Amino acid sequence: MNKVILMGRLTRDPEVRYGDNQKAVGRFSIAVDRRFTREGDPTADFFNCTAFGKQAEFVEKYLKKGTKMLVTGRIQNDNYTNKDGQTVYSVQIIVDELEFAESKGGSDGAQTARPAAPSGAAPAEGFMNIPNGIDDELPFN
Repeated sequence: MNKVILMGRLTRDPEVRYGDNQKAVGRFSIAVDRRFTREGDPTADFFNCTAFGKQAEFVEKYLKKGTKMLVTGRIQNDNYTNKDGQTVYSVQIIVDELEFAESKGGSDGAQTARPAAPSGAAPAEGFMNIPNGIDDELPFN
């Protein structure tokens, strides 16, 4: 199985081209923050992504530098031999699915709106408290 899920921000505006068959090809890169780092290590990894067809058209229309995205796809080798005869190893992410990872105003410093907690259930760390005895009311015990 070859599946990858990444969440990060676009490092530059996407580049979209149309091939001979008029099928769109969109290329962009995202920076994914590392969860743990040691002093002197990079704090993010950068991944080149490629989308085709309708997804590439979506990329062209809606994405820009700084947009936070959730990308699902597969890893593909993109190795080649340069003019000096050396093999250059690299990978790219072939996009299967794209989703926005924050609200439209989220990248501008605005906070994402959260739904209000029902009365009697105060939110704790972004989660809603489940009242005691609710199991009796649920239809799928």
